[in-house]
Amino acid sequence: MCNMTFEEPCGDNATERMDTVEKALEEVLTAALPQGCITVGVYEAAKSLNVDPDNVVLCLLATDEEDVKDVALQIHFTLIQAFCCENDINILRVNNMRRLAEILEGVKPGGESMDLHCVLVTNPESSTWKDPALSKLNRFCRDSRGLDQWVPVINLPER
Repeated sequence: MCNMTFEEPCGDNATERMDTVEKALEEVLTAALPQGCITVGVYEAAKSLNVDPDNVVLCLLATDEEDVKDVALQIHFTLIQAFCCENDINILRVNNMRRLAEILEGVKPGGESMDLHCVLVTNPESSTWKDPALSKLNRFCRDSRGLDQWVPVINLPER
């Protein structure tokens, strides 16, 4: 038996919906990467949010199991979440940083790995983004807020 409200998906529909959201996130990230519309790292993201929050279309906060006990990181996340909420920026929590690194080709040119704990997706410089996958993510975030899930969690599947 599944006890959920009218608006909440149940059973197989919920699984299908999450699969669609996960695929949409991958599509958005792979489309944004070659356009230079990705900001990676907690400090870099904070700087970008401070300079031009209106240009940010999505904020991802990524963790693995060992990061849950990192108090400093959780404080940064809390501050970033508060800022994003105040500026109407959609936020997603992402599990599986290894998969996120694969999607974002997570290595700097010098071979050093990137800080993927916070990833911002911004509008391209020339225009605003009209991407069906981004629209799907925005709708998912809006629907989640309606269910009091202010920062929904997405589990990126292994490939």
